[in-house]
Amino acid sequence: MRTRREAIIGAAAFGAFAAGLAGAARAQARREPIRVGVPTSQTGAYAVLGEEVIRGVQFAVDEANAAGGIDGRQVEFRIGDEQSNPDAARRAAERLALGGHGLLIGAISSASGLAIAGQLERWNALYVSTVNKADRLTGEACGRRLFRANHSDAMDLMVVGPWLRGRPERKWGICAADYVWGRDSAAGFTRAAQDAGKEVALSVFPPLGTRDYAPYISQLKAAGLQGVWVVLSGGDAINFAKQARQFGLSAELTIVGHAYIVPTTLRAAGEDVVGSYGVINYDASLDTPQNRRFVEAWRRRFNQDPGEYEAETYTGMRLIFEGVRKAESTDPDKVARAMNGLEFESPFGMVRMRAEDHQLVMPNLMGRVVRDGGRVHRAIEMTLPAAEATPPPSAACRMG
Repeated sequence: MRTRREAIIGAAAFGAFAAGLAGAARAQARREPIRVGVPTSQTGAYAVLGEEVIRGVQFAVDEANAAGGIDGRQVEFRIGDEQSNPDAARRAAERLALGGHGLLIGAISSASGLAIAGQLERWNALYVSTVNKADRLTGEACGRRLFRANHSDAMDLMVVGPWLRGRPERKWGICAADYVWGRDSAAGFTRAAQDAGKEVALSVFPPLGTRDYAPYISQLKAAGLQGVWVVLSGGDAINFAKQARQFGLSAELTIVGHAYIVPTTLRAAGEDVVGSYGVINYDASLDTPQNRRFVEAWRRRFNQDPGEYEAETYTGMRLIFEGVRKAESTDPDKVARAMNGLEFESPFGMVRMRAEDHQLVMPNLMGRVVRDGGRVHRAIEMTLPAAEATPPPSAACRMG
């Protein structure tokens, strides 16, 4: 039997232990939330794509919070309108970052991503690209706080090259948006075509937000081409697709698109892109454990399949969450360090954030839009596993 003194000491020890547990529980409950900033297009030529980014963010946030948060941290996000414009993107991202939402994600244009990238150290922020494709983000503009969780131009052309070599068309044209993504993609396609023994005879570069594509379509039709590489997205892709069919371009030539035959375009202009080919960065049919769960939950909520920008933005959010978990912190600098070499499960399967250039290594696809029993959808014709779909890091990247 314990003495009265021992009982008192034991009670005091137990009380201290219980108080410690209660204090730990209160500390856990008070853990700093994960604050994400979303500088994406709510207006401008890419507003429809901004809607997809926001859906991807919201879905990831709701999923995380419903499961109790990330290591006890609830997730919050705030949106800023980048207006499909790099200057507006920089201003929107700055307001978010300096307002406490320094884990940035989701700008649409590559020009916007590059405008944000140059300010991250000054803002004490990090940025995860989930749409920007320009190679320079993981090339000469790479940095320790800049990450890409989507496919780059170079990754997409890893699929296009083998596809081109098996095609009969020899004389090609290009119709690409007149800014950094369109110009980079056009240059990459030209190299891939030349490597495959093809000729690029004409390139036209409509401004972002073009509504009348008739002058460009007329040039393409008059050039004696057999195929056209189309680098347009959002409202631009929809307008081009409708007019290409109206003026007979898609009936006469093979249309191959870069971010062109995405669900956004199919929903708005499905019949107009039947027969078009394109790179498919993500498809709901991907057979991975997490993708099956992701698609099922997405369908229950939205009554449709997730598209490229939604799935890649969701993956980018998962990257941030895993970075916070590994860093045990929401500080952007610590989270950025934790992301180097990070591996995690995603709808694409197990993926790795390559430390050398901060490019997420993942598979890629090529396919065609078909009409099947009255339903317009994409048919996958080629799949490249991650190791084959991701070129080596650019020699231009000098990670600080």
